[in-house]
Amino acid sequence: MIRKIVAYKDNFVDFYRDQDSKIQQKIENTLDLVRFEQHVPSKFYKMLENTDGIWEVRVMTTFKSIRILCFQDKGNLVVLTNCFLKKTQKTPKQQIKMAEKLKKEYLTEKYGGLQK
Repeated sequence: MIRKIVAYKDNFVDFYRDQDSKIQQKIENTLDLVRFEQHVPSKFYKMLENTDGIWEVRVMTTFKSIRILCFQDKGNLVVLTNCFLKKTQKTPKQQIKMAEKLKKEYLTEKYGGLQK
């Protein structure tokens, strides 16, 4: 395993549980790419520009385009923050703001406010 993945708070877990088993399997397959591949193709995992270190995991299905926002802690730990169905060309700003807020909370809890 190259990266360990954890979910912070309940946003990702709640979204995941609401999906049917086929969608859950697609999510797992995409997260496995992030876990086990040294170089994940950017169509599945990429850093979002103009954010505070927020990355996007892209899960593509026939009918849904799912995005999981996350950040990296200490390089090999990927922390999932929030997840949503993408309905527009750009990632919604409120979703990015939520991911940045959760990242800040996580880092404050774990490091007492000191970022890596």
